[in-house]
Amino acid sequence: MSAASLPAASDQPATYPPRRSVVAWIFFDWSAQPFFTLVTTFVFAPFFASTLASDPAEGQALWGYATGLAGLAIALLSPLLGGIADRTGPRKPWIAVFGAMLVLGSGMLWYAKPGSPWAVTIALCGFVIGTIGAEFATIFNNAMMTRLVPPERLGRLSGTGWAVGYLGGLISLALTLGFLAADPQTGKTLAGLSPLFGLDAAAREGDRFSGPLTALWFVIFVTPMFLLTPDSPRTGIPLKEAAAGGFSHLKATITELPSLPGLGRFLLANMIYQDGLVALFAFGGIYGAGVFGWQTIELGVFGILLTVTGTLGAWAGGKLDDAIGGKTVILGAIACLLFACIGILSLGPGQVAFVIEAAPAVPGDGLFASLPEKVYLGLGLLIGLVAGPLQASSRSLLARIAPPARIGEFFGLFALAGKVTSFMGPTLVALATTVFASQRAGLAVLIGLFLTGAWLIAGVKVKRGG
Repeated sequence: MSAASLPAASDQPATYPPRRSVVAWIFFDWSAQPFFTLVTTFVFAPFFASTLASDPAEGQALWGYATGLAGLAIALLSPLLGGIADRTGPRKPWIAVFGAMLVLGSGMLWYAKPGSPWAVTIALCGFVIGTIGAEFATIFNNAMMTRLVPPERLGRLSGTGWAVGYLGGLISLALTLGFLAADPQTGKTLAGLSPLFGLDAAAREGDRFSGPLTALWFVIFVTPMFLLTPDSPRTGIPLKEAAAGGFSHLKATITELPSLPGLGRFLLANMIYQDGLVALFAFGGIYGAGVFGWQTIELGVFGILLTVTGTLGAWAGGKLDDAIGGKTVILGAIACLLFACIGILSLGPGQVAFVIEAAPAVPGDGLFASLPEKVYLGLGLLIGLVAGPLQASSRSLLARIAPPARIGEFFGLFALAGKVTSFMGPTLVALATTVFASQRAGLAVLIGLFLTGAWLIAGVKVKRGG
């Protein structure tokens, strides 16, 4: 099937919608981010590794396999579903379906009670379902971008969305740490309070409540997008007919990539460096819990500080994107991630820069008391600062170079490029962790991913300003 068989009309409207429609679209990032902040990184994942799993290394390995399984499902289905959405028109019905999966998976996490024989299974199943829902909903939300602002403002729109998303993650994390999740030894939250709603600290109910909170947060804050943001018009092609030609059209599109300047190499580069970023975020909190013995309070403060830098980085990165081009922003962000990965690998409880001995923390010293912890904190803040610009500029660069009438299909390929090996990255981390019984060995694989991604993106030829 050729490109000519697609609807001929561009997905860019003759006039752009009012500001309230754009703001409502931006709030999708705000609504979805707590899943990645609370569940994937800073609250539930470390709780799983340190409490539900038999030891942190096994927890990191199991979490890696679950992340890989979800990534494989997303990789296999995203381009096909994106192409079907292009052929039928509207994106909101897809967001609703996969948003429901996010809500279901997040809600399941409450039932992962320590000591229950099914706790690990429930946690991993809920995480996989929620991850698939969150990622697919994001794909179809991204495909709405080109209908909202002119091409020259896509960088700022994407960066603002990421910044608002980080801010939503920050606030949800602060609420969780200040009022819900408590230290199991003291029974107090970070604010020195007893948990709200009578949540039992000893049973880690505050950590588990991060799941239901994520689900409720999404339902409330995604609603303005459904009510106020215009969707693509229906093409009149029935869903069954659109799906019937999906596989053959996807094959034709992949075959066509070499004739689309920059797109194929960009998608391959994105596939590699996003894989590294996914694994880095998936294991960042787990690494801190395993290497330094951080608990919910330490991990939460770390997450708050990292999210603050992420918000600032995404907002500034959007402006830089429009000013100097997305490719330059992406390369700079990858260079910083490489530096951070090497720095993290050089750390141990009593070690900095591989060979410099440093006194480890002792009980009662306070938060981040040892030098290795302070260095890890600084490197984490650097990761937060550049992760937002990397993701936002990748999104806006694709929106600029993809054929407008096929934007959903190419955002599906974009998700494919970000996911087709994402099951490989976490799985390789998990395997290295298992083989060497070392969390540091598991993270060493990320350096190769970032180096390869940088080399590929450096060769992408884009128009001036892209």
